Amino acid sequence: MLDGETATDVSLVDELVRTQFPRWHGLPIREVAHGGTSNALYRLGDDLAVRLPRREWAKDAAGKEADIVPLVAPHVPVAVPEPVALGEPAESYPYQWSVVRWLDGETASIEDVGEDTPSRLAAFIRALHEIDATGRPWTTGRGLVDGSDHDDPVRTCIAQVGGDPRLVTIWEDALNAPSWDRPGRWLHADLHVGNLLFRDGELTGVIDWGSAGVGDPAADLMTAWLYLDERGRKQFRRELAEFDDAIWTRAKGWALHLAVLALPYYRDTNKFLAGIASRTLDQLCPGWDD
Repeated sequence: MLDGETATDVSLVDELVRTQFPRWHGLPIREVAHGGTSNALYRLGDDLAVRLPRREWAKDAAGKEADIVPLVAPHVPVAVPEPVALGEPAESYPYQWSVVRWLDGETASIEDVGEDTPSRLAAFIRALHEIDATGRPWTTGRGLVDGSDHDDPVRTCIAQVGGDPRLVTIWEDALNAPSWDRPGRWLHADLHVGNLLFRDGELTGVIDWGSAGVGDPAADLMTAWLYLDERGRKQFRRELAEFDDAIWTRAKGWALHLAVLALPYYRDTNKFLAGIASRTLDQLCPGWDD
């Protein structure tokens, strides 16, 4: 475990279900291995899953997802994990937690899925961004209008991963690009390989809405570098031609932000997330680690 991580196991899940949702007590519980660090995941029977935040920064994720996912689910062209129940902190566990519908599917690299994936991903993002966000506050994480508050950490992490000046240029271009001056849009804000589900090579689900909120749509367009390859990016951008150069510049900056902060942190502790970060830097700046 990383420092500060809350331990979970099958017996804890069994206790929480028994005491808070006894109607499901007795269903088999199985831990699901995955590469994320914010939440532990357990199957509950065949149709349900239990999500337990295991880091302080994710403590509000269950409540956020219970609020956002039902709102967006009817409008997007893929499945999302429907919240079924919201559990409360207990003596044995400190955070809100959730029971959601289990979604079948598997994660896959862009090289292993259908050629229409960039188009399907663009259709998902467009549908999400078209949902009315009137009256919703802007997110306080990814998707902010101004990334200047992140400047010092990003520059420090660029130095930690080798200091390629091209990475500095990408970041400075993003900071200097015109800001999003229109109403905020609904965002998933974490569209990487671990959160996209496929069946038979077709995009069928988007999971983990813990980073979701309202803000600059550039935070979703950064999947062009987080997940897609060069050919996929070109197709993706053609599908989303309504966005101008400034938003793509900011999206590139957000992808850099995520990657350079994640790589030093996870390099020795989480090979999956470090791999996403390293691949993203390869897409942004080939040869950055030579």
